[in-house]
Amino acid sequence: MVKFTVIGGDASSDLAKRIARRLKAPYVKTERKVFPDGESKITINHIPKKSIVVVVQSTYPPVDTNLLELLSIVSKVQKFSSKIYTVIPYMGYARQDREFLDGEIITIGVVGKLLKASGVKKVLTVDIHSKLALKELKISSENVSAMEGLVKHFKKMKMKDPLVVSPDLGGQERAKEFASLLKTGSIALKKHRDRKTGKVNILSEKVVVKNRDLIIVDDMISTGGSIIKATQFLKRQKCKRVFVACTHALLVNNAAKKIKNAGVSQIISTNTIPGDSAKVDVSKVISDALK
Repeated sequence: MVKFTVIGGDASSDLAKRIARRLKAPYVKTERKVFPDGESKITINHIPKKSIVVVVQSTYPPVDTNLLELLSIVSKVQKFSSKIYTVIPYMGYARQDREFLDGEIITIGVVGKLLKASGVKKVLTVDIHSKLALKELKISSENVSAMEGLVKHFKKMKMKDPLVVSPDLGGQERAKEFASLLKTGSIALKKHRDRKTGKVNILSEKVVVKNRDLIIVDDMISTGGSIIKATQFLKRQKCKRVFVACTHALLVNNAAKKIKNAGVSQIISTNTIPGDSAKVDVSKVISDALK
């Protein structure tokens, strides 16, 4: 029988505990002390030997702080174990997977080099932004999906003739899969994002959504610009309620309030990032992949 030890970073301690319980593994907590100049000092209390060590740490904001804590933990752990798996439920820098504009650095590739250098043997993540990002890590990796858990949550809700909506064409396959599991239909909006300013515009002219409850599905929400524009557009088409389903709810710069002010009834996300909207637990899909 494979023996695991689970270590939770400061950003994912609750999720790490849940994973440890499912793996029937000891849980080791870490302590982070932040000095006045912003430096962090990480302490690991105890590391049982002769086990596969699973380090759980999402790299949401503050991204660099959480990433450095992850690297520091792994660097320490490799003195005790040669088998280190890193669970990064939300993978920061995954959107920087190609050179969009001349001179841009593919930062996710740099993250992969850092992980490998620190001693990581394998990375497991949840609904990474792109498969290209996973490839750019250049390290043994696996991506699992939180979609079934999100769909299960919505099946329990009383909705009127629900329709799944992707806020852009790039997410239409995700919307189709979500709709298939929910046994309903889906549509995808056409949008344009200015690569320099980040401004989003909906290019779709009209969709038939009148008197239907809508679920806007995305992998992640950062500032919420795309969700807000999509909701405002859909509300003008006389839809009923609008819900948002996503795996990673970053919700920076007061995004949750802005999204609800745009007309969204509720945001449902997973606990890859803790917060008020994190209603779906991903510990089972992660622990199943680790076993």
